[in-house]
Amino acid sequence: MKPALLNLFFALIAFLIGSAIALLTGLQMIQQAVFMAFLIQWLLFIPAYFFQTEKFYDLTGSGTYILIVSYISYHSYASMNLNFGSILLAGCIILWAIRLGSFLFRRIQKAGEDKRFATIKPSPTRFFMAWTLQGMWVSLCTMCALTAIASEIGVILNGFFYLGMLVFIFGFAVEIIADWQKSRFRKKPDNKDQFVHHGLWAYARHPNYFGEITLWTGISIMSFSSLSNWQFITLISPFFTYFLLVHVSGVRILEVAGMEKWGHLDSYQEYIRTTPPLFRFSKLFER
Repeated sequence: MKPALLNLFFALIAFLIGSAIALLTGLQMIQQAVFMAFLIQWLLFIPAYFFQTEKFYDLTGSGTYILIVSYISYHSYASMNLNFGSILLAGCIILWAIRLGSFLFRRIQKAGEDKRFATIKPSPTRFFMAWTLQGMWVSLCTMCALTAIASEIGVILNGFFYLGMLVFIFGFAVEIIADWQKSRFRKKPDNKDQFVHHGLWAYARHPNYFGEITLWTGISIMSFSSLSNWQFITLISPFFTYFLLVHVSGVRILEVAGMEKWGHLDSYQEYIRTTPPLFRFSKLFER
């Protein structure tokens, strides 16, 4: 199969997966929200390709999270189903989206480009696939929460909910601290062309991704008690996040780039050998 057709095929599969899981929730509101998530990406792909820019890609993703969570919350409010648990769950996602979206937008404005897209932007089908995958990312990550908020009784406040909130807070804090430590490290002129291996980065090569996976696990736990029957399939969220960050867009790409940049250094080879990609908690007690 030609590369262009293959890109379109993968884009179609991404859309069908998101749509199929939305269909299994049995809630038309969720199906509408998922279609909206993909439609936003497709519409903004047009100016992004025309101007050959990825500068608003991450901001669009974060904005889509906020939009579809707000959409479901509004309709739940109109149906008198929006309770305090639903507000808390929606608030967690919106808070995360605002923080991550603003952080990534400032980072790309400062850097001038996202190097991941250097070979993707020139190809219309490959770039389109990237935008479609973002629609899938938004849909699959939020669907358990959207389904819980849209349920007839809203989000149930119980032990699972509070446990999930603690997990979310922990993951959110890890992600923020890891991003802050890396940004602070890079601001120092003496650290130019060096790799960060202090703070949380001493315990994991990608602690920010560990935080991301953890916080979506928390969102899933918070949503769990409000789901039923086929809706439990929406708990795929943290597993999809893990697969995406480790095998598709995150760890895999950064590991290759890191080896190209610092692979000749013995210190980096030692760091790779002794530090796990995500986290090894035993190392916390070795110091």
